[in-house]
Amino acid sequence: MSQDTKVAGLLIFPGLTQLDMTGPYEVLARLPGWRAELVARTMDPVRTDRGLTLLPMVDFAHAPQFDLLVVPGGPGTDDLLLDEETVAFVRRQGEAAAHIFGICTGSLLLGAAGLLRGKRAGGHWSARDLLARFGATVSDARMTVDGKVYTAGGVTSGIDMALRVAADLAGEDVARQIQLLIEYDPEPPFRSGTPFVAPPHILERAKQAGAPRREMRERLTAEAAARLRERA
Repeated sequence: MSQDTKVAGLLIFPGLTQLDMTGPYEVLARLPGWRAELVARTMDPVRTDRGLTLLPMVDFAHAPQFDLLVVPGGPGTDDLLLDEETVAFVRRQGEAAAHIFGICTGSLLLGAAGLLRGKRAGGHWSARDLLARFGATVSDARMTVDGKVYTAGGVTSGIDMALRVAADLAGEDVARQIQLLIEYDPEPPFRSGTPFVAPPHILERAKQAGAPRREMRERLTAEAAARLRERA
C-alpha cells in the first residue's frame, strides 16, 4: 500500500441500516488512490438492524486519521447519541478529516459530535428536523453539501452522494465510470420515495409505524444537544 493512499473510514455499529453503509462503500472502495475501512468500537462482529453481520477492519483504538469520515444511520444511531466514546471518536475524526459524509440518521450523530454547527445538513425525512437542535440549518434536499460536510437523505441517497463525493475527490470522469461499473441507473416502480411525493395515506402509515422511534429519538436528541451545549 502506497504512503500516498488516502483512507475512507466507514463507521459501523449494532443496529445500523446496512445499505446506508454498503451503498457508499461500493462506490468509495473503487476510488483510485483510496482504501475504505470499516471501523467499529471493537473488532467484534456487528449485527445490522435487519440481521446482516459485518466484520470491522479496525477498531477505534487503532484507527488512523481518516481523510474521509462516513457515518451511516439506522435505529442503532439513537443508542450512540449519548455514548460518549463513540461521540468523542466521531468528533475527533470529523474535526481532522478533510471530508465528512453522513447518511440518513447518521447526520444526527454528526450533530451530537458538534460537527454541524452553522452548517446546512439533511438526513432521513423522519428525523432531519431534529438536526436544528445541534445548530444545523435543516435541508430537505436529497443531497446537501456545505463546505467539507456532505449529508444525504435516507438509505439509497447514500449512493447518490457517494458518487458526488467521488467526483469531488477524483474527478467527474472517475465518478461516472464507477456509476457505470455498478450500473446505477435507478428507475423505481413507484413515485413514493419522499414525503413530498408519497400518497398521503402511505405517508401517514409510515409516520404511525415510526411514532415510537420518533418519540424516543426526540428525547435522546434533546439530551445529546444539552450535552453539546455544556461542552461549548
